[in-house]
Amino acid sequence: MDVGMLVTAPSPEAVVSRARTLVREVLQDQGIPGDEVADAELVVAELAVNAVRHGRPPYEVRIFEVAAVPVWCEVVDGDPDLCWIPALLDRAQDLSVPDLFAESGRGLLLVRALSDGYCRAYRTTTFTTGSPAKTVAFALPTPSATRLTYPPLLHLARGRAHLLP
Repeated sequence: MDVGMLVTAPSPEAVVSRARTLVREVLQDQGIPGDEVADAELVVAELAVNAVRHGRPPYEVRIFEVAAVPVWCEVVDGDPDLCWIPALLDRAQDLSVPDLFAESGRGLLLVRALSDGYCRAYRTTTFTTGSPAKTVAFALPTPSATRLTYPPLLHLARGRAHLLP
């Protein structure tokens, strides 16, 4: 399998903007329609905000490529505790309406909805330091309209990773 990875390790102040820019650039280069690019930007921004708010440095944004097509995006933070994140992302669509006046708690539901449920949370290690971490990730829209249900294996991509500024 021809798997590569684009990695950026932004400062805490730049995680959200760098994540949005990276996702937008790689998807536009693939000719993905603007509305799908906008949804992916919103998803990665929500994950980046959550990483900064609830996680800890170091932060990474990773985009996996299979045969040079971006297919999976991870937002990584240096806190390996997954808490309740996998349960929320993996559960069946909840028919109840979230509290629209709550100050938080809707972001992962938005991630699940905009990624059509192609999202996961799992433990990992940071690419830049090798320390334990967690990632919350989602499948990117592709030119063929197929989406991965799980990421390419990290060990396959590490050898072909490109560290971006």
